[in-house]
Amino acid sequence: MKFLLSLSTALALFAGATQAAEKPVRFILVGDSTMASNSGYGDAFCARVNRANTCINLAKGGRSSASFRAEGRWAEVEGLLRGADAYRKTYVLIQFGHNDQPGKPGRSTDLQTEFPVNMTRYAQEVQALGGVPVLVTPLTRRTFKAGVLENNLAPWADVVRATAAAQHTPLLDLNADSYAAVQAMGQDQADTLAMVPRPDGYGEPAAAGKVEVAGAAKTAFDRTHLGAKGAAYFSRMVMEELKRAVPETAGQFKPENEQ
Repeated sequence: MKFLLSLSTALALFAGATQAAEKPVRFILVGDSTMASNSGYGDAFCARVNRANTCINLAKGGRSSASFRAEGRWAEVEGLLRGADAYRKTYVLIQFGHNDQPGKPGRSTDLQTEFPVNMTRYAQEVQALGGVPVLVTPLTRRTFKAGVLENNLAPWADVVRATAAAQHTPLLDLNADSYAAVQAMGQDQADTLAMVPRPDGYGEPAAAGKVEVAGAAKTAFDRTHLGAKGAAYFSRMVMEELKRAVPETAGQFKPENEQ
């Protein structure tokens, strides 16, 4: 009888383990426009996932670590985490910094007193709800001066690194990796990652006596947001960073020739 009970218990445990292994892994993306649909790498990242419907891009343009929560968007993430029974594990990639910088009313956060608290709170709340927070340093901007790429997001990246270390969460150092890659490219190649081609004369001083036409449409070109080429490039970078930081995610992505 004891043997039968042990055997039945073992079978039940095996069945439970098998059922758990069959559950998919889910990814939730939280961040600003450099991760959001149509302007960032988030959708391209999700397209690399084996089961793309288990990758949810909730990033939104113009949001900071404060305004994303204030608008109720974080509550949606918490709701998804509470309904996580259908998934083996949920990874929440969190990237802010661009809109936390000064000069953005209603969005900016103080680098010393607010931004670290916000990022810590996100990490802790994901953990409390059974998810795995993955903190991401902000994607570099792509403006060069005298051949050197600016990195005015470095202080915000430092805070994210420190927060990840303090909270013992995985870190994707996208700022460092994207900065190194773009610096190696140079301005002309980096500009091909933008949403639209660089207009002729972009960034050049205005000619003497030239008058700008009132109401003229501004170009959609900038050195922050991403077109299809930029999204593909940086989504691959994020995928590879995630595989290194969280090795158990490596099997969640399509083979290279299918991406």
